Amino acid sequence: MGERVVAEKMVFGGNCIAKVNGKTLFIPDAIPGEALEVEITASFRDYDIAKIIQIVEPSEQRVQPFCPLYGICGGCTMQHVSATHQRELRMRILQDCFAREGITVPDIRLIAGDERGYRARIQLTDGGFNRRGSNTVVPLTTCPVATPQVNAYLASVPQSERPRGRCHVFGDARVQNATPFDHLIVAEEKKRTQPVMSEKLRKRIKHRVPPRFAGTTPGTQSVCSVLLAGKTVHFDTHGFFQSNLAVLEQTVGVLMQGLNGSHALDMYAGAGIFSVFLSDCFEHVTLVEHNRDALVQAERNLAGKSHESYGVSGEKWVRENATQLLTRQGDFDAVVIDPPRSGMEKAVRDWLCAHKVAHIRSLSCDPATHARDAAALIHAGYAMTALYLLDFYPQTSHIESLAFFESHAT
Repeated sequence: MGERVVAEKMVFGGNCIAKVNGKTLFIPDAIPGEALEVEITASFRDYDIAKIIQIVEPSEQRVQPFCPLYGICGGCTMQHVSATHQRELRMRILQDCFAREGITVPDIRLIAGDERGYRARIQLTDGGFNRRGSNTVVPLTTCPVATPQVNAYLASVPQSERPRGRCHVFGDARVQNATPFDHLIVAEEKKRTQPVMSEKLRKRIKHRVPPRFAGTTPGTQSVCSVLLAGKTVHFDTHGFFQSNLAVLEQTVGVLMQGLNGSHALDMYAGAGIFSVFLSDCFEHVTLVEHNRDALVQAERNLAGKSHESYGVSGEKWVRENATQLLTRQGDFDAVVIDPPRSGMEKAVRDWLCAHKVAHIRSLSCDPATHARDAAALIHAGYAMTALYLLDFYPQTSHIESLAFFESHAT
């Protein structure tokens, strides 16, 4: 006999919580308000994890998943929730994360696109997806959340003929590469070799990351070119790039609103995608990115634009380069910062708090660390004037966000 519970709010990660004898219970695949019979599958000191045995009173927002592999593959986690309610839940989770840091957020705005057929990037293992919670490979010939270009590949290339091991498939109507597949690139993962840089390129990147950095390997076979908001940009498919290009285009447009001036900083710049657009509105752009492979593509994307690149961590840039750069170039008029899931490095956060840049556009793929960093900026005197939910991954619990911070310090 299982436990009878009522699912409470959904938390980051997509689980709902409930209480059993005062102890917190995390329940996957539930919807807030549902009465459930559950069975505890794992017990820890502060919480338990349970699975649903029976939905006693289902939510009105519960729907039939549209993918036959839902719950089997390790991708989507919210297809059982109506699309409209999914977004409401993700907004509540984002709001709760900021509330825990004592921040009352302005009305959260939404940047969103299609709920299906949006995902340009998938990762295959031996030609299939990984089963949820294991390394077992699930065969597939279609993925309803993937773009038509990705699905054309899955339908036309049998699993036995797809690359062994891990590979990245990136397909969208915006892809400009000339490949055997229309608007699609298939990049197998290979052993790391040292990237080939021209002497000119070595000089343009001010500081190189030591060889011990285990990043991606750039090469002509894995470099993808896409037309994004009217500009051709290049990136390595082995590295990170957003999978939802329609939402990315909207995000760029919103992020750039009201930004212009002499000098902008793109912190954690990746392949320089935001810098491409910043360079149209600022006389000079500085990029900081520790992944030298990404900077190879950034240099290509920023060719002909007034810029300089630092292939170091944010912490090292603050310690060794920031003061000299500001003496030479003057203060930044704006900062765009898009850190990894762990959030801003403390040294970077402290530097921003001390320097009172007029405009900060802060992106994040983790609402908890975004809220933590936001709290530090607000405490230092910045005002948060806008917060956006960037709905890059419908049908999942993944949350990305964009916050505007303004400083009127002189």
